[in-house]
Amino acid sequence: MKQATVVLVHGAWADGSTWGDVITLLEKDGYRVIAVQNPLTSFADDVATTRRVIDAQDGPVVLVGHSYGGAVITSAALGAGNVSALVYIAAFGPDTGESLQAVLKEYPSKIGAAVVPDAAGFLYIDVAKYPEVFANGLPPIQARAFATAQKPIAGSALGEPLTVAPAWKTVPSWYVVGTEDRAINPELARFMAQRMHAHVSELPAGHLVFISRAQDVARIIESASH
Repeated sequence: MKQATVVLVHGAWADGSTWGDVITLLEKDGYRVIAVQNPLTSFADDVATTRRVIDAQDGPVVLVGHSYGGAVITSAALGAGNVSALVYIAAFGPDTGESLQAVLKEYPSKIGAAVVPDAAGFLYIDVAKYPEVFANGLPPIQARAFATAQKPIAGSALGEPLTVAPAWKTVPSWYVVGTEDRAINPELARFMAQRMHAHVSELPAGHLVFISRAQDVARIIESASH
């Protein structure tokens, strides 16, 4: 069987470059890796962009999503016969009819008070709050750099309910819970992981667990490819 290609999908307030450490580790172990660059202009745009990357691969795909990227892979993988595994890294795994805003209200976290809109309806994380709320566990200099370079997301993308059956109902899934996550309540993460019957790993890390614990996350992604 051909070795799986790992497709990495970033979340809100980030881009594909944040996967850098995980990419290096996976490529060192011989994996072909692609980091999707989603526009964050709408949920539909992000799903379509991710699906184009999935469809372009020859052979099995391990599809990995962080945060909002989990919602994207939940939709983009539906009906994609080459997706052999889904890996959720501190990520949303919505069910049909659920929006991310709704589940965040049910399981509150610190992210709600830190998000600020611009005049066009795009959302940012308050730069002063970003290190504590989004990047806890990273060196302060790195956290501030990410805060400065954050990529805004259309507010509507977080409010759109999933309109299709979630791919995790038919595709084997893995889930990494950051036990110190301040953006996605760890109890919400555990609920979603249990609901999708995922292989669950808990790591003592914040929301950017794939950066602070890159080696552990790369190992979990590799385990999903076997």
